Amino acid sequence: MIPWWGLAVLILGANFMLWGSIGVCRLAGMLVAKVRARRATRAGPAGDRPPGSPAGPPRRARPLTVRDVAVLIPAHNEAVVIADTLRSIMALVPPGNVHVVSDASTDGTVDIARRAGANVIETSTNVGKAGALREAMDRFGLIHRFRVVMLLDADTRVEPGYFDAGLPMFDNPEVVAVAGCVRTAEGRQLSPLGRVLVGHRQRIYAIGQRVLKFGQTWLRTNATHIVPGFASMYRTEVLPHIEMNPPGLVIEDFNMTFEIYQKRLGKVGFTLSAVAVTQDPGTFRDYVRQTRRWAVGLWQTVRRHPPRANLFTAMLALLLLELVISSLLFLLLPLLLVTLTLPDLVPGTLAWSPFAQVHHEIAAHMTLSGVFFGVLVPDLALTCVVALLDRRPGLLLIGLAFPVLRLVDAAIGLAAIPIAWFSASTGRWKSPTRRVVPADQPDHEALAPANEPV
Repeated sequence: MIPWWGLAVLILGANFMLWGSIGVCRLAGMLVAKVRARRATRAGPAGDRPPGSPAGPPRRARPLTVRDVAVLIPAHNEAVVIADTLRSIMALVPPGNVHVVSDASTDGTVDIARRAGANVIETSTNVGKAGALREAMDRFGLIHRFRVVMLLDADTRVEPGYFDAGLPMFDNPEVVAVAGCVRTAEGRQLSPLGRVLVGHRQRIYAIGQRVLKFGQTWLRTNATHIVPGFASMYRTEVLPHIEMNPPGLVIEDFNMTFEIYQKRLGKVGFTLSAVAVTQDPGTFRDYVRQTRRWAVGLWQTVRRHPPRANLFTAMLALLLLELVISSLLFLLLPLLLVTLTLPDLVPGTLAWSPFAQVHHEIAAHMTLSGVFFGVLVPDLALTCVVALLDRRPGLLLIGLAFPVLRLVDAAIGLAAIPIAWFSASTGRWKSPTRRVVPADQPDHEALAPANEPV
């Protein structure tokens, strides 16, 4: 008999517990560092050092500022949202540092970007997001002119504390990329289904970043599978070593992250305080298309990069194994539930020999109470935690629909494996339907205090 906690482990996964534990260690280290810093401050000026002690820490390179950051925004028909994106980023960095590459847009994207004061180029044909980024890097000369390049999606609004929290992570010379912390824009104009879809994504982001990403990017055990492309920063000195636009991939951010680890270029930093707000699909069709694109992109990247004898490959293998197992389990759950409940709903079904045999085998290993406490209760508990941490009580009203969307995600994820393994992509893209987010829409507070140390 599979106990309820066994199901919970299968659903949540060893990754959840492993990286969650490492995240606790990272948090403890941060608290210890703060205590030591306070004690050092109370100890008095440098003149109070014992005789013979070092004069101080070695001099470091000049700290990065926003003047050292080039912002590169790829856009394909983003006229609805790009003005708000440019307004938010130009309030944080010099406008001359902002660059837009239009990937053969046919709407007003180029005109809007030029009127906003951004540096703008256009590709001659639709080359895809990665191709547009690669072309823009060369034509703008960003690698030679700036110390850091920020890749920013055209629907993403960067929050004021992003650079204050993210740039200091580059003070550690091992860090070559910094991942942003994503929050999803809700929008009052969403339909009821749209609110469920966006709420589901917000829950994924909130738990994934606080538990998985936070642990995965501790510099002592650094192995995250993606630096998301919505708002990420890279040292320009490593970009020539990253193949940004290899043929056959549908998205670029998985591949860029894999290249960092497999080529031993450095480590990835992440702080919950470097926040950017992005749009997630508000229609079921767009949700399925985007989720499939992400899943195909992951497996295409896995296919492209042979395994290596390192921590990254080991953690990636664990992630993929659990992804497949949990997806299969979720797809089987409806069948298991029907098999367990049908004899109570339809008397006499156990007299049918084939069904009786199947029911006997399933009932010997699983019960309805086990499914309830091992699957539904943990899922609802995650929703309650996110609603509390993000102060979004509305999630509690729609949380019962999230297991259904996890079933959808599982089906999309498994279907993506053969597609990714036996087909190549052009990289051409079409964004989900965009929506205008009112400027006065209240924003939720960042997920953690600013200036969080590495």
